[in-house]
Amino acid sequence: MRGTKPPGRETWVRTGCPYCGVGCGLSVGVVGGAVAKVKGDPAHPSSRGEVCMKAVCLPATVHSEGRARQAFVRAHAAAPFAALAPEAAIAHAARELRRILRERGPEAVAFYGSGQLTTEDYYALVKLAKGCLGTDHVDTNSRLCMASAVAGYKASFGADAPPGSYADVDQAEVFLILGANVADCHPILFRRIEKRLAAARDAVRVIVVDPRRTETADLAHAHLPIRPGTDVALLNAMLRVAIHEGHVDEDFVATRCEGFAAVREAVEPWTPDAAAELCGVPARAIADAARVFARARRAMVLWSMGVNQSSHGTAKNHAILNLCLATGHVGRPGSGPLSLTGQPNAMGGREVGGLAGLLPGHRHVECARDREVVARHWGVPAERLPRRAGRTASEIFAGLEDGSVRAVWILASNPAASMPDLERARRALRRAELVVVQDAYFPTDTSELAHVFLPAAAWPEKDGSMTNSERVVTLLRRVVDPPGAARPDWEIVAALAAELGFGAHFAWGSAAEVFDEFRRLTAGTTCDLSGITHARLAQGPLQWPCPHESHPGSATRYAERFATPSGRARFVPAHPRPAAEPPTRDFPLVLTTGRLKPHWHTRTRTRWSKNLEGRAPEPLLEIHPVDARRAGVVDGGFAEVRSRRGEVVVQVRVTSEIAEGTVFLPFHWTRRDGPEKPANNLTHGALDPVSKQPELKHSAVRVRALPLPRELA
Repeated sequence: MRGTKPPGRETWVRTGCPYCGVGCGLSVGVVGGAVAKVKGDPAHPSSRGEVCMKAVCLPATVHSEGRARQAFVRAHAAAPFAALAPEAAIAHAARELRRILRERGPEAVAFYGSGQLTTEDYYALVKLAKGCLGTDHVDTNSRLCMASAVAGYKASFGADAPPGSYADVDQAEVFLILGANVADCHPILFRRIEKRLAAARDAVRVIVVDPRRTETADLAHAHLPIRPGTDVALLNAMLRVAIHEGHVDEDFVATRCEGFAAVREAVEPWTPDAAAELCGVPARAIADAARVFARARRAMVLWSMGVNQSSHGTAKNHAILNLCLATGHVGRPGSGPLSLTGQPNAMGGREVGGLAGLLPGHRHVECARDREVVARHWGVPAERLPRRAGRTASEIFAGLEDGSVRAVWILASNPAASMPDLERARRALRRAELVVVQDAYFPTDTSELAHVFLPAAAWPEKDGSMTNSERVVTLLRRVVDPPGAARPDWEIVAALAAELGFGAHFAWGSAAEVFDEFRRLTAGTTCDLSGITHARLAQGPLQWPCPHESHPGSATRYAERFATPSGRARFVPAHPRPAAEPPTRDFPLVLTTGRLKPHWHTRTRTRWSKNLEGRAPEPLLEIHPVDARRAGVVDGGFAEVRSRRGEVVVQVRVTSEIAEGTVFLPFHWTRRDGPEKPANNLTHGALDPVSKQPELKHSAVRVRALPLPRELA
């Protein structure tokens, strides 16, 4: 549906949700050209009619005063913005980009995307950057979320993405949940787990590994509040128990896997007692958890940022997949590893090559054959494509800081609030010659540092598609018109391409045409979407692999063969490593950060819903009573939290729901709420050596009491 309907007539349109990676289906009610209501789509396979509070509150965010309606340009970040027609603003940005390309080459230009872009938006960006401009400095905020899971999947299975589906939840007997507060961050999937427990009663067990006692942990039969960062020791000990007590699926390991001997040797020192000393939980609890998981006929592992956001997140993922492979819990209904994607289209971004080092169809820039295939499809010389992997998210900002990267184009993201070590990230943006921000909301922390701002269409104002955590592709529909001069991101990219002289390669008339070009490029790859079209998606979501237009989609992968050269899954030894910044006498506590149920990322969208804001109006520091006494802070009082990089002033919640020695802060508040509010003032930028994902979940801090603000005293 395009355009608007006469006032008073209510029209309902099926679409997808723009929030988390569960990828729920929504039904949107439109009245008088405005989004009036949102409810769940009962026909959507991933959510089956369920809907969370954030989705219900979407109407207030769509038509808010925070929406971007016009383009702005200024000479430098300290100058006032001048409103400009979008075409003129794009032309100005193109001139500056062309100058930097001429003077410094493609290595000086970077693009920073988002898991909230549609697949069509992402594809247009990748084609321009990698196929026309020749830069692989293309990365995304998904690097901060899922990169370690991707590295784990590729190492063990030979390809990205999980092997199973949400449908496995309905058959699983055991759920091992690590580093994921599913109740808050993936609430509709959590309800599915709750329903499985209610239906099966005593036949299902839930084990939660998390330093906080969350709503997810309240559901568990066993909660292991390990010290942050000690997951590998825990998982190695669980695998050792399975080996020593005869719970390894010897037939599966012998016929479907390789490399088990090295992993057997690697886990041998990790007795439950040895792991207990490091993890801070009883050895018996570790051994019991191992037995419950390994003995189950059908068991799933679910994990998210608590595992991935680590300087050894890839090793944690190896340990998870080793446990699944050894016990045969892969490629079977009701079983398997299922990483929970944080954003609605982080998966789609990887499919199109939206991360450094990738090309569409899970191809790689460093593979000559892959470059030739993609270049031929794009109609550009293969020599134009980059030949080596470019800078990842944190490395882009390091390049801006040292001057080797001079321009960055940022789409649908707010890195001036979401990157670790915020002051360093902001300093990097201030040093850039050109910062272009393309967003549906204005202002943001990042737009305040931009030279050019371009208004983008939001979730219900453009057609497109997104792929959720279980590889299900959903069609998003344009149900209302974008405000002012805003337009879909892919159209903005196409307009930039035209200004740069590449318009003939971007002559699409619709998002469906963009997707059609992309999906044909995936034929025969490990993410084959070639059988999916917008026309088919209009009838309902589809799950890849989907290799032809009569194919129904695939719920389970690797039933017979893995994507490795040998066809066997690979065991990869995982070794516990200390965190990059362990606690010390001066900084004795470990800070971990995360989400709250009412909010989303840096609240760029959710801050415009009074309902959601009212449910969690301020951040709270969660601290254990023992640590609170040592720091002299009290429940309801205020504290300064300080790391080696900065400080936060925050109200305190004293609770035994968090492990002693650990404190928790939500990361949704930004400098727009006050310079002392962002949790990322405190975090550091240490990277996993393989995935290049930053360690946002483990920073050393100290806490001291502050007097109550005058208005509260």
